[in-house]
Amino acid sequence: MELDIDQPVWDRCFMVAPLVLIGTKDEDGSLDLAPKHMAMPMGWQNYFGFVCSSRHSTHGNIARTGEFTVSYTRPSQVIYASLAASPRCADGQKNVLQSFPTFRASKVDGEFVDDAYLFLECKHHKTFDGFGPNCLITGKVVAAYAHPDYIRSSELDDQELIHDAPLMAYLPPGRFASITRSNAFPFPAKMKR
Repeated sequence: MELDIDQPVWDRCFMVAPLVLIGTKDEDGSLDLAPKHMAMPMGWQNYFGFVCSSRHSTHGNIARTGEFTVSYTRPSQVIYASLAASPRCADGQKNVLQSFPTFRASKVDGEFVDDAYLFLECKHHKTFDGFGPNCLITGKVVAAYAHPDYIRSSELDDQELIHDAPLMAYLPPGRFASITRSNAFPFPAKMKR
């Protein structure tokens, strides 16, 4: 079935995406957290990027401070991701964020959501405009941390790791899943990245 490309095609089929919380600082120094699912590594080196709107505080905060944090949420944290999308109050604050357990980043002026599984501290690299009202914000990872239960090891089968430490998948538009099962990918012999 051909899709009408006069409308965004992304709402017609489900896709798998991560769900991260991007942490920035508002002008008054308060924490801003924003859920993003169009987020990914930028190549094989330590760069990260996500899609944002220039109308969002996240965009302005990164342009002003030059840094941000990334918290990869667990399936048990879906409510945090949902609440982080709450609109700001009349005074411009996101008061709901005051109830989030967080901890400070070490190399950038930012915070992470407690109990996530992967944490990135990023310095702004480049912003690419021109995707309609959206842009791609990229950063260089200057520090990274992971919850010990999520770190791969030669002593533990990857499937066991994923079973014991489930991953959150956002299925746009508007669904999520807990990934507890996986299979090894059948790469061709001598394939190189």
